This record gives sequence, structure tokens and C-alpha cells, in this order.
Amino acid sequence: MGKREGYVERTENFLAALQNEKAFEVVDVDYVREAGTWYLRILCDMPGGIGIEDCAEISRAVSAWLDREDFIPEEYILEVSSPGLSRSLKKEKDLVREQGKDVEVKLFKAKDGQKEFSGVLLGHTEDTLTIETEEGEKSFLRSEIAGIRLVPKF
Repeated sequence: MGKREGYVERTENFLAALQNEKAFEVVDVDYVREAGTWYLRILCDMPGGIGIEDCAEISRAVSAWLDREDFIPEEYILEVSSPGLSRSLKKEKDLVREQGKDVEVKLFKAKDGQKEFSGVLLGHTEDTLTIETEEGEKSFLRSEIAGIRLVPKF
């Protein structure tokens, strides 16, 4: 396990305990470098949506914990926010929760002449994902998929 994965795992373990206390869901944790700056990015949600004050409260708790533990030697920015309406679906629980909703699937390489497909998420297995498009059912190997996002309805 690399340092990035270690930071993420350690943070997820802390958040698992915190979410039992504060009734929120951890959607994703990532430690990434963008334009020369490191970010510890935490995406959270709550039933009915998460607000700015909820994110600020979680951020204060995580920040205090990070100050005590001091296990990330690089300078970084802590971000705690909502995953947004067009959230990425990365984990098994995301795919289960969002089944039946509109999604956009982006592939690493073109299939049938295109890299992006939109449709209703019908189901998935460990190895495949199936959506209903205007042209019919399409299945993809999970290894072909670069990303899956919800498509918000307005």
C-alpha cells in the first residue's frame, strides 16, 4: 500500500467512527495532487442532502484529529464537501443505491465508435455494468469503465 492509500485508509477509519456519531455518509475520500498542491478531499452526504454547516462541522472534527495524529508530512488542503448532483459512482454501495437512475458511463477506449454512453443503470456485477440506452441495453466490463456519474434531472 502506498502512502496515498495509507492516508486515505486511515482517514476513512476515523470517519467511520465519526459518521456513527454525527449521522452522515462518507461518499469518498481521496488524497490527490492537483497543480502542485496536495488535497485531502472528503465527500459526505446525509439523507435529504448535506449543508454547508454540516460540512463545516465535519471539517472541524477531521482537522482537529489530523492535527493530533499529524501523519501527513506534506502540506495539503483539507476539503470537506457534498458530492454534488452529478456525483461519481465509485463504490458498490453507490451502484446499489443509484440503480434505476440516469447515469453517464465514460470508457477508456471507444466501443461501438463512442466513449460516452448515457442511460438508466439497470444493474451490475463484480465484472460488468448494464444500462438501458435509447438504442437498447448496453453492458460494459468494469475494467473498460473510466468513470460513472449520475445525470441530474431538473
